[in-house]
Amino acid sequence: MGIENVGEGIILVTLPAEPKISDELKNINEIISSRNDCDVIIDFSNIEIITSFSISNLMILRSMLREEGHQLILCKVAVPTKCIFTVAGLDALFEFAEDKEAALAAMQHTS
Repeated sequence: MGIENVGEGIILVTLPAEPKISDELKNINEIISSRNDCDVIIDFSNIEIITSFSISNLMILRSMLREEGHQLILCKVAVPTKCIFTVAGLDALFEFAEDKEAALAAMQHTS
């Protein structure tokens, strides 16, 4: 997993492929729960499919960020993964962007 600061108060998380994604999302939740001062962009470019455990961790992250008034944007989400969100009825809970630049633009637009 890669974590980098990409703007003031914005971090980019690049997820590894399964099966490590669940552990990495759990780790990022722990980091954010102690930091709680930033927006988060998660890059899904290495992910083709996502498990329910990983979705659960994303929902926890989203909730933590929203409680502090921060955003979570998922970018470069593959079609099969996006379909999982849609079928589960979760696509309306998450904000999606085509790529990192679009996610950054969306965050700066709402700031």
